[in-house]
Amino acid sequence: MGASQSDSLKDATSTVSLMAFGQPAGPPATAKQTRELLELLNAAGHTDFRDARGPMGFNQRQAGGRFTRDEADAFIAQLQEWAEIAESADAVPTPVAPTPQAIKPKVTAAERSLKSVPAEVLAAELQRRGWVVMEP
Repeated sequence: MGASQSDSLKDATSTVSLMAFGQPAGPPATAKQTRELLELLNAAGHTDFRDARGPMGFNQRQAGGRFTRDEADAFIAQLQEWAEIAESADAVPTPVAPTPQAIKPKVTAAERSLKSVPAEVLAAELQRRGWVVMEP
């Protein structure tokens, strides 16, 4: 590599700030912020950061209790806002996951066509394939 190439490479990289992959962009949250965030999460019904990962949208680092100051401030503000809403509405606003009964699987074309086939025909085909069939 010639002198001009190394100089141009040095110039190109001097304007780019390098950061290791997966590292937070900012100073870490203070112990006070982390403690306050955990207290608010406990008040919202979560046992720890990992328990709140899905409902709060924490990434893996945050689920381990590691936040930047800005992240901690944002989550604290969000939880305080939810607490205020809960106090005024006398309800705890928690994200609701759909219940298994509410999730209806999509019926495939094959399943739709099988519904029109008489039970005796289905039983005969299963027996032909080596299955043991008995009436309910």
